[in-house]
Amino acid sequence: MTGQLTVFFEDRIIARGSREAVTRTIEQGWPNDQGAVRAFDDESGRSVDLDLWDAGRDSTDRAEVQRGRGRPRLGVTAREITLLPRQWEWLAGQPGGASATIRRLVDAARKERRDPAAARDSVYRFLTTMAGDRPGYEEALRALYRGDSERFRTLIAGWPADVRDYADDLMKPVAA
Repeated sequence: MTGQLTVFFEDRIIARGSREAVTRTIEQGWPNDQGAVRAFDDESGRSVDLDLWDAGRDSTDRAEVQRGRGRPRLGVTAREITLLPRQWEWLAGQPGGASATIRRLVDAARKERRDPAAARDSVYRFLTTMAGDRPGYEEALRALYRGDSERFRTLIAGWPADVRDYADDLMKPVAA
């Protein structure tokens, strides 16, 4: 999971960003209609549950609840890696240090080499949740899995703009 989310209220995008940022936006802007809010992971297309009750808590309360080593709130997991001395030297000379450099390299590799099948599956997961009852849904999925991006875009052209555009964004690694 990338950590970046896109949140819809009905068929409209209302927030984009980190889990914490979008949760705060929802808490402040949609206090009575939170049931119609749906969040999606921008890489996997999976529906994401947000802890809306936690967003309104004072940040000092959250700090007490989220104790631990490192940066668990950010999802950072400490693990050991083994490198040759020349690799450690190179990492030490990079801006931000070894950990930041490794994170950047991993993120860049994930973006560049994203498996087209995984991207299609991301689109499928999103559309199943947001567009399963839309006209042309099943034919659009067939076009998606055939790799016919032009037909796919034609079939979803009449759908709400934010739903259509987000599906298209998820599909870009497939079409490229």
